[in-house]
Amino acid sequence: MCRHLAYLGPPVTLRTLLYDPPHSLVRQSWAPRDMRGGGTVNADGFGVGWYPGGVAGGVGDDGTGNPVRYRRAGPIWSDPTLPELAGVTTSGVVLAAVRSGTVGMPVQESAAAPFAEGRWLFSHNGVVRGWPDSIVTLAGGLPVRDLVTLDAPTDSALLWALVRHRLRAGASVAEAVTATVREVAAVAPGSRLNLLLTDGVSVVASVWDHALSVRVTGDAVLLASEPVDDAPEWQEVPDRRWVRAGPDGVHLGELG
Repeated sequence: MCRHLAYLGPPVTLRTLLYDPPHSLVRQSWAPRDMRGGGTVNADGFGVGWYPGGVAGGVGDDGTGNPVRYRRAGPIWSDPTLPELAGVTTSGVVLAAVRSGTVGMPVQESAAAPFAEGRWLFSHNGVVRGWPDSIVTLAGGLPVRDLVTLDAPTDSALLWALVRHRLRAGASVAEAVTATVREVAAVAPGSRLNLLLTDGVSVVASVWDHALSVRVTGDAVLLASEPVDDAPEWQEVPDRRWVRAGPDGVHLGELG
């Protein structure tokens, strides 16, 4: 069912988030604690996205404030480049994921989160039940160009297209996530819809029939499918909730 995390706070190295904790995302790729019946390992690709400005809302090296991504189709533990890259790359906003592909869906780099456009990064941990028939009506409401240019023929890529369509129309990060979750849950009961979305300033996550925990320490917020360590600050986010972390703190709301 994949594992993902998002960090917002003072700049840290990617290694601090991905490798150093005792139950880091890399360890979760081969020894997850809570897959909710959705597989045993997360070996079908991975991705990391970060904002080169170093701080939330900072301007990247290209002057746009847009994030940088590093994605591969193989297991994160087998990648020879990421450990060195992670040791020298610093950012204050990071979104990363390891993938356990649903049976029948392709294993390819473009299917790995985070998905991106402009300043946005997106990840999905879960599954859309009844795929693809259950979501055909919602997909039909998207521009045809968005459908024929999906990153991959997967439920996560289509969820990203639905979220992105709302963002393009002017929805906030929180509005795009919560409206999409409610809409998809209504047509595809039993779906697991843990979404992560950031614009480089705030991070929004949803919890729908899966797990998410949050740790707040000083000015730093870490959202993760599973706690990466045994720190007492971790709190599990209740099911059917959304959480937003930003400059004004951490806020929770009802999804339904």
